[in-house]
Amino acid sequence: MLQTSEIQKRFSHLQQTISEASRTCGSNQSLPQDLKKCVEQLDSECQKAQSVMASQDQDRMRQCIDEMESISDRAERACKTAGGLDAKVKRCVDTLHNELSDFKHQLH
Repeated sequence: MLQTSEIQKRFSHLQQTISEASRTCGSNQSLPQDLKKCVEQLDSECQKAQSVMASQDQDRMRQCIDEMESISDRAERACKTAGGLDAKVKRCVDTLHNELSDFKHQLH
């Protein structure tokens, strides 16, 4: 189990990754709607999670990360089913999903 300070540090890095994915996907006009929706949801969930991460309530922290990881699963599936996606978009979604999966597993 991660210490609260490590969780907050990991979350801060995750925020940067989500912001990058949001910028990358937001600037891509040919992005499938379901993938765009997943990235927007992650961005929204990340903003909501900021107060939870500051609360030091580890149960709520786990719930937030679990929900975000579930959304990243959908984003990854949408990325795999979409044809002809930009390599940068694929990399962003893969990185985001991997970070969330790793974070989730370390919290449990």
